[in-house]
Amino acid sequence: MATVTRENIGLLNDKITVKVSQEDYLPNFDKAVKQFSKNANIPGFRKGMVPAGMVKKMHGQAIFGDEVLKSVEKELMGYLQTEKLDIFGQPISLDKEAKNLDFSVPAEYSFDFEIGLKPEIKVTPLEGNKTTLTKYNIKVTDEMVEDEVTRLQIKGGKMNEPETIDTEDNVLSVVFEESDAAGNVVEGGIKKENSILLKYFTPAIQAQLMGKQKDASIVFQLATSFDEERLGWILKDLGFDKDDKEAAQKYFKLTVAKVGLIEKRELDEAFFNEIYPGADITTEEAFRAKLKEEVEKYWASESRNHMHNDLFEVLVHETPIELPKDFLKRWLQTGGEKPKTAEEAEKEYPNFDHQLRWTLVSDKLIRDNKLEVSFDELKENAKQKIMGYYGMGASATDGAEWLDSYMDRLLQDEKFVDQTYREMVTQKLFDWAETQVNVKEEDITAEQFVNLPHKHHHHEH
Repeated sequence: MATVTRENIGLLNDKITVKVSQEDYLPNFDKAVKQFSKNANIPGFRKGMVPAGMVKKMHGQAIFGDEVLKSVEKELMGYLQTEKLDIFGQPISLDKEAKNLDFSVPAEYSFDFEIGLKPEIKVTPLEGNKTTLTKYNIKVTDEMVEDEVTRLQIKGGKMNEPETIDTEDNVLSVVFEESDAAGNVVEGGIKKENSILLKYFTPAIQAQLMGKQKDASIVFQLATSFDEERLGWILKDLGFDKDDKEAAQKYFKLTVAKVGLIEKRELDEAFFNEIYPGADITTEEAFRAKLKEEVEKYWASESRNHMHNDLFEVLVHETPIELPKDFLKRWLQTGGEKPKTAEEAEKEYPNFDHQLRWTLVSDKLIRDNKLEVSFDELKENAKQKIMGYYGMGASATDGAEWLDSYMDRLLQDEKFVDQTYREMVTQKLFDWAETQVNVKEEDITAEQFVNLPHKHHHHEH
């Protein structure tokens, strides 16, 4: 008769030993041999008439091994369920070498497994209103609205192709070719096409390009030709890390392939209706007011996301959780689709640890506070996503049969439903947790806000 024993071998780390005897696996072995003989296609024998002895001779060892392991797995899983053990992942086999399983000499076999136990946790940062977070109020200025108006005018504008570069608003289609300081192209070096506004270059480079036409070339050094932010963009586009100081010292030959200039859209009713269909906006004043409202919504959302990110980091880093680190590192080596080396697991562990702590905290809070998302809520969320994607208002979707059909297909996609559910229940978690902390408000400019230091990792909804 099978026996299962358990002993502690470390922090939240136990060894389980499963012993199986002949009576546990031999009956199933005999059944499996008979079943195999019924279905086997072996030359010289009619199907279903293969003698059991022949099956054992040809396939007995493999069948025997399968049945022994099946009996061990059944006992192990039954034990975990009976004991209600809350474990990480799956048990890890401690048997480094294959057992000598010989069907001609059945015996008692013993298998050892290692498990990592999930800890009991208390989310102390949410106890007694002891956590204080900052909610930033970002003031939307007339200049910010003007910048957005200009962006939309350019986005919806018509591209013209003047012969000469004569304004900082020219859009240049260019070819970057890695070169030396004299403009000699490096053999096998980087070559990349790009489109870039003239005003993104430093004033000195703008002066060199002003008055130039198609096919004109200049030579420049990356580090001295862009401000810090745009230098990062260009480096990434060229295949470097945005902070690669060595790459920033490289020289490139720039050749103008085409000169463009966007003719901005007029601020008229046709334009207003394209941006906000169905909103019945007829004046520039109303358009700017609506745009300011949208910009304010954007920054309010960004502010809330920032506060939720701070809350995420507090919950992860300030909730005391002990983890069986050594076990988890071993589990990382074997628990994925592809085995990992000890070095790879060690490298991945910090991010894994961070996300695991969040999983433990969020699962507990969702469970303890009975946070749920109904199917109707999920369906409505999916509908809003579709409407947002197609830029549709509620009136445009009334009675739309195609939308109902599209929704039905979407809600049969398990991956979409699972992802949407996780996003929504996590949002409910943050909305609830926000009520359990002290929130202080602080006025701030958009520039100050975007330059706030980021704490650790960002959470994923």
